[in-house]
Amino acid sequence: MERELSGLYYPNKIARIYLEVLEDIMGKNGLNSVLNKAGLQRLIDNYPPDNLRKEFDFVEFSTLNQALDDTYGPRGGRVFALRGGKASVQAGLEAFGAAVGIGGLAMKILPLSAKLKVGLAGMARIFTTFSDQSSRVEEREDRFVYTIEKCPVCWGREADRPICHGAAGLLQGGLHWVSGGKDFRVIQTHCHAMGHEDCRFDVYREPLN
Repeated sequence: MERELSGLYYPNKIARIYLEVLEDIMGKNGLNSVLNKAGLQRLIDNYPPDNLRKEFDFVEFSTLNQALDDTYGPRGGRVFALRGGKASVQAGLEAFGAAVGIGGLAMKILPLSAKLKVGLAGMARIFTTFSDQSSRVEEREDRFVYTIEKCPVCWGREADRPICHGAAGLLQGGLHWVSGGKDFRVIQTHCHAMGHEDCRFDVYREPLN
């Protein structure tokens, strides 16, 4: 599953968090099987270092997510990627949140609508600031539109359906964290793997619980 490297990078810390979470979810043997399928054997028992150097190429992240589908089927891969994204975001927000203004007492006392706005904008800033993934948020009457340019989840892939499940899981997990435990509907409407210019997600304001 070799592909030409993109020259665009996540920081090592984000890649390490995602791999550690996947190991917790599927076990070391399960993750090792995925890494073998992805041609990423170098990462077995050798996760990226816990630092902010931008060294984990988008192609490697995309190939890892493709291997989840190849190993467990599209449905199983989607479940693992969603769960991985959701679980990763808590560690990620704890690591990066203070740097972009998410966290602390001020965040806790905001009304829910403000928490969603600040939280989504903060997540976009984390990825735009610390990686080569550019993200932005726009407001609509009943929802937010979260856009990812240069998406590492589907980089170089082709599909007939939206496949950025890890990104959707990150959004769901981030909103659960900033809202104090509420869940929200997140639907991917555009995917670069389908030929769209970028990847977009509708994030609805009304909680599901």
